[in-house]
Amino acid sequence: MRDTAFEMATSNIRYGQGVTAEVGMDAADLGLRRVLVVTDANLAQRSPVAVVRQSLEDAGVTHELFDGVRVEPTDASFQEAIRVATPGEFDGYIAVGGGSSIDTAKAANLYATHPPDDFLDYVNAPIGAGKPPPGPLKPLIAIPTTAGTGSETTGVAIFDLVEMEAKTGIAHRRLKPILGIVDPDNTRQLPPAVAASSGLDVLSHALESYTAIPYDERPRPERPILRPAYQGANPISDLWSLEALRLVSTYLPRAINGEDDVEARGQMLLAAAFAGIGFGN
Repeated sequence: MRDTAFEMATSNIRYGQGVTAEVGMDAADLGLRRVLVVTDANLAQRSPVAVVRQSLEDAGVTHELFDGVRVEPTDASFQEAIRVATPGEFDGYIAVGGGSSIDTAKAANLYATHPPDDFLDYVNAPIGAGKPPPGPLKPLIAIPTTAGTGSETTGVAIFDLVEMEAKTGIAHRRLKPILGIVDPDNTRQLPPAVAASSGLDVLSHALESYTAIPYDERPRPERPILRPAYQGANPISDLWSLEALRLVSTYLPRAINGEDDVEARGQMLLAAAFAGIGFGN
């Protein structure tokens, strides 16, 4: 039987220059006392992470830094983060970086909060069992530093399963960050080549979402919780994808050619978030 329904999972986004410095207040307002900051070794030495750590200290929120994120995460790098998160007694997570950092934080949060019998239990079928998380996760705040994956708006974590030489992932709405802090200041130092390649990622996400198989041509799940995050093209996702395409066509050339073009860099961050909302639903 084909599905007759689609579901819109909302994404909370805060946009503006300098809003990264508000993350400590957000954590405190959520009642978080101890958080894990997830990033990579390069970003750990740069301004976005420094601003996050200072904001947490100012708000009285203790934190631990995990900077072992790997570009293009693998099952091994996910499990390294999980080994830090599981005994850490963290009541929240803050991811700072591109999709690799945000996806690693999603996985760490999931596996530390609801440890499975086998690593592949939550991994998408047919590689894994594709089991849904049995309950809510800890709060995750995502702070993107590239205008590419839009991972701050999705419930998806992508990684390479090295043994099978396969790219796969974990997808469920419960993985979605509770807040994406989208700050143009965090992409001002992005090299033109990275701005170009990440911008093409936005283009791909928006196109793939808009041209996906429609939701009503897919099988109907036995239970609503089993309806996948990738449920098929639908009228709401189409709106976000089309707006992302418009922003890319207008601002990507400027974002590549002007590192100090704050408007263009900011609009590309919004395009990444919009495309993420599109393909994430």
